[in-house]
Amino acid sequence: MKFVEVVAAIIVKDSKYLCVQRGESKLPYISKKYEFPGGKVETGETNEAALIREIKEELSLEIHSLKHFITVEHTYPDFKITMHGYKCCVESPMIKLSEHLDFKWRSPNEMDDLDWAAADLPIVDKLKREIHE
Repeated sequence: MKFVEVVAAIIVKDSKYLCVQRGESKLPYISKKYEFPGGKVETGETNEAALIREIKEELSLEIHSLKHFITVEHTYPDFKITMHGYKCCVESPMIKLSEHLDFKWRSPNEMDDLDWAAADLPIVDKLKREIHE
């Protein structure tokens, strides 16, 4: 089974988090699902550098103040991922989508109505727990 190491940006602005909708895929379990933006870590790249690069490429955003939040291990039918999620900030939320279909800014309590990729659900759950602590 293929293994992929990825990073995800949990971007916060005004107490809301950026949720992006994946494009159409031949894999129905991730096609058009919502996720936290990010991507693959390239050989020799740190997680933080990969995340900064991916967010600039996918959304034309400059992120800063990266802080590790959670690492998720998830097995999909065709591949397994280890996803390192980082909370981070953005100065200007002017988004230009290049790979995603849509985006929404949501508080953790407003995320349940989105159709999430399974690997991202532990991040949603942890964000919701945080606001109740």
